[in-house]
Amino acid sequence: MKAKYLRNQSVTLIFVTNQLQISVRRDVFQAISDPIRRDIIDMLTKEVLTVNEVADKFEISRPAVSKHLKILDECGLLTINKQGRERYCRVDPESLIPAFLWLEQYHQQWKARIDAFADFVNESKTKSENNDQSK
Repeated sequence: MKAKYLRNQSVTLIFVTNQLQISVRRDVFQAISDPIRRDIIDMLTKEVLTVNEVADKFEISRPAVSKHLKILDECGLLTINKQGRERYCRVDPESLIPAFLWLEQYHQQWKARIDAFADFVNESKTKSENNDQSK
């Protein structure tokens, strides 16, 4: 009786775990957070490659590359089309637009801050040079 109860619990746990994995929503920021995935995106913007061709360009295992490709696919950044025995990967550049728009606002902020810092440094340098000349 106890074995049947434990088996039912483990089946329920497996089912719930599988459902949770399916419901995890991935987004573009999760995709670009990893340097290998950014490299894959960069490669695939230049040309369409098979999964094996992508894997050959990295010194990590093929299953690891496949996992990165799966995440990129789940995020909607690339599509994988099967043609015969090969699976071809193609980037969908439009899917990167939300990330670019989000980053652009911070680019403008940091540009303004860096410009203000450069002005401060130049003013300090000028004051220091004036003080040295007046001595």
